Amino acid sequence: MIVVDASVLIGLLEETDAHHDRTRQLLLELASHPLAASPITLAEVLVGPARHDRLDEARDALRVLELGEVPFGPDAATRLAVLRADTRLRLPDCCVLLAAQDAAADRVLTFDDRLGAEAARKGF
Repeated sequence: MIVVDASVLIGLLEETDAHHDRTRQLLLELASHPLAASPITLAEVLVGPARHDRLDEARDALRVLELGEVPFGPDAATRLAVLRADTRLRLPDCCVLLAAQDAAADRVLTFDDRLGAEAARKGF
């Protein structure tokens, strides 16, 4: 399982994004791996399309990826608080780490250097 950060998904959906070509190549290389994201990550990704009346198109693209959603558990608020205190990352980035933990992910896919470093520190 690979948990995907918003930076990667936005890179896929937005053709003008600096990471668009790299994202497409990475996702092609990882096509045999299941992908998932937290609900907050998915919400972040869908804000732009919602603003530009492209929400259905974006959701269709995510369905093609067979992107799973890692639901928050009943203890998510406490665990997110601990992750935020420990890592000093923004809360949406902590949601990525929590999803990776809950999904027993092998890897976190991100273009964010700080998130990537923390994910590596936590064994992803």
